[in-house]
Amino acid sequence: AAKSARQSVRRRDRNTSVLSSLKTEQKALRKALSEGNADVTKAGFAKFSAALDKAAKRGIIHKNVADRKKSRLAKALAAKKS
Repeated sequence: AAKSARQSVRRRDRNTSVLSSLKTEQKALRKALSEGNADVTKAGFAKFSAALDKAAKRGIIHKNVADRKKSRLAKALAAKKS
């Protein structure tokens, strides 16, 4: 039980760190999108998508959550281009 508790603490810290970085990347991407920085948004979207997929693969977030976030951002990018 003690070992399990130690592992849980390590996992929680790692998961919190990953979630925090995802939120930060998403905020930066949304800001760049609202400012109209096309280069930043393209590169940022690819990086953010990869990070979401990795988090989903590791079980930090659900796969459908990752897909939904990617879809909504892609839709926002497409709307901004036209």
